[in-house]
Amino acid sequence: MRRLIRILAVLILLLAAAGLWKREEITRLMAVNTLFSPETIVQNFSHMDRLFLTRPLSRGDGPVSPLPTGPQATLPPETAQWITDRTVTALLVLKNGQIVQESYYQGTTQDDLRISWSVAKSFLSALFGIVQAEGKIASLDDPVTKYAPSLKGSAYDGTTVRNILTMSSGVAFNEDYMDFWSDINRMGRVLALGQSMDAFAASLKTRDADPGTRFHYVSVDTHVLGMIIRGATGEDIPDLINRHILAPMGLEAAPFYLADGYGTSFVLGGLNVTTRDYARFGQMIAQSGQWQGKQIVPADWLAASTRPQAPGNAGYGFQWWIPDNAQDEVFAQGIYGQYIWIDRARNVVIVVNAADRSFEDAGVHDANIALFRKIAASL
Repeated sequence: MRRLIRILAVLILLLAAAGLWKREEITRLMAVNTLFSPETIVQNFSHMDRLFLTRPLSRGDGPVSPLPTGPQATLPPETAQWITDRTVTALLVLKNGQIVQESYYQGTTQDDLRISWSVAKSFLSALFGIVQAEGKIASLDDPVTKYAPSLKGSAYDGTTVRNILTMSSGVAFNEDYMDFWSDINRMGRVLALGQSMDAFAASLKTRDADPGTRFHYVSVDTHVLGMIIRGATGEDIPDLINRHILAPMGLEAAPFYLADGYGTSFVLGGLNVTTRDYARFGQMIAQSGQWQGKQIVPADWLAASTRPQAPGNAGYGFQWWIPDNAQDEVFAQGIYGQYIWIDRARNVVIVVNAADRSFEDAGVHDANIALFRKIAASL
């Protein structure tokens, strides 16, 4: 009996030591499992640096670029109920580059750095266009493995850069956020535990379709796009996006990326930016890549990336969404109700941050688009 007690005591000590050794990983894993809980989701979305590893970004040393206030808009009357129903945390509307509506909810403030989720994909698309214009990417029809050789032997072997940009890689991937065992949630646990996102991408071995034959939204495709950019330039994404986009834009606050345990940025959805700075980015896109008299993103790239490009899907370009019956409209979208809506004909940009746990319910997205159009038309 005494010997058994000693063995149990040793086991308890070993378990305690392991718990201390892995405390940060366990804490992050628990954060993933409760990230979207109703009692914590709003604060989590404004404080992701408390929950995950991060990579800091820079706003540069220049002055903050102007974002002037214009005549305040009267929004459609149903907007107030929509803000409640969709758990909106921030709403900012620009007309002709001026703020005509700005409001914050659920205890959040103008200074919060808010998680982008998949809005980050459109930021990476803009960066890709810059890198391509510099001649670092020879052709969109180049094989992915030319720039990311670690993907040889994976499901990405045989895909092209174009397939990645248009979400037509054919890689089998379950993007169901409500399924604990889905690929997207497995990827979240890889991130939380500090494991390698590059290795996760290389571990995918199965295809649902031949590359380039059909559109299938696969978030890890955008991580592969980041791998392509890194391989083509020999530089990390934070260094590139700081130099080419963030510093020239004169942001109000330095953003950050979520990161894996190897310091690799979570480029497919881990960007954290203030609402006003999301608006600056949206206005730059609305102006065909120009900002404060400087061409940030090549205009021809933006023209190409914001028109239908995906096989069999008129609603997707190069990491940008195009709405049905688009009238020079385009948008970036992230889960739980994140949007940058751009109406170029009316020169309107609408930024929404939200913690909408019902974002996947039938009709919600279509109703959001309808309201954005109504807001834009009312200005």
